[in-house]
This record gives sequence, C-alpha cells and structure tokens, in this order.
Amino acid sequence: MPNKTIYVSDSDLPIYNRAQELAGGNLSKAISMALKRYVDAEEGRLEGYKEITVHVGPGTGRNRQRQRFTGVKLGEWVWSNQNKAEIYRVYRSRSGKFVVHVEKTPDYVQVTNETGLRKLLGLGEQVFASNTGDSTLEVVETLEELKTKIPAELYEMVAATAEAPPVQDLDI
Repeated sequence: MPNKTIYVSDSDLPIYNRAQELAGGNLSKAISMALKRYVDAEEGRLEGYKEITVHVGPGTGRNRQRQRFTGVKLGEWVWSNQNKAEIYRVYRSRSGKFVVHVEKTPDYVQVTNETGLRKLLGLGEQVFASNTGDSTLEVVETLEELKTKIPAELYEMVAATAEAPPVQDLDI
C-alpha cells in the first residue's frame, strides 16, 4: 500500500487526534472518509447540486431528526387554511431518485361558546388546542411512483422539469 506523509500544524493536531480516536485509532480511515465526503460534495456542487438538510419527525422544534442529502429542488407546493398548512418539496438526488419532503404544521383549534361581538373580541371562555405537526421524507425511483405521493398540481410542474439537467453547459 502506498505511503503518504501529511504535515499537520500544531494548532490542527487536536482535531487530527480526535478524528483518529473516533475512527478507532485509524487516522488513515478518518482522512479517507473525510476526503470521500469532500470529493462527493464538490463534484455534486460542480454539477449544480446542493447539500440539503431537512427536519423529519413529529414536532416543529430543533429536537427533530435531521436528514441530509445532495440534490436539486424541482418544485414546492403549499396548501393552507386558518388552522394548518402542508408543504410539499420535491428534489432530484444525485443518483436520479426523487426525494419528497412533506411538512405538516400543527393543527390549531379555537373553541368558544361566545357569540357575536364577544366572540370577535375573544372575550369569555376560550379553549385552544393543537397537535405537534409532522415532517416526513420519502425516496422514490420513478416519476410514476412520485405521482402517487404528491398533489397533482405539483406533479405536473415536477414532471415538466424532471428530465432537464441541473446545469446546462453552454459552449458560447
């Protein structure tokens, strides 16, 4: 196996030591993993893709799980009423798959037994309730599979642009 020498400044030594510790004592493995991720991200960036991080799971706060992938957004569709909203985002991943991120805000309910002006002014007994909301991420292989996962209006927009490359190189 070829041998490579890497010179590390004293100020960077703690990060190299921590990387070696996290890689089970194998600094070469840690460096190779980091370089693989770097090369993949840079090649994707040159092809027009971006690193995308989305929240997934119940709730709306920071405690939800985050998932990351490299892709390009193909479309977004929002539906809302006075109590809630649903946001659909569709991406194409670098591998050509379609990624569907659906965010559903909490449902809010306000109930009162008041009528007329008292109800409009929020006077009297009021009851408020809400759930936690939810976000999901799903990956599908084909446009046909995608069609069943998203609203028809969004599907029409995505299908019209899905085959276009994220970056078109012009020879001008």
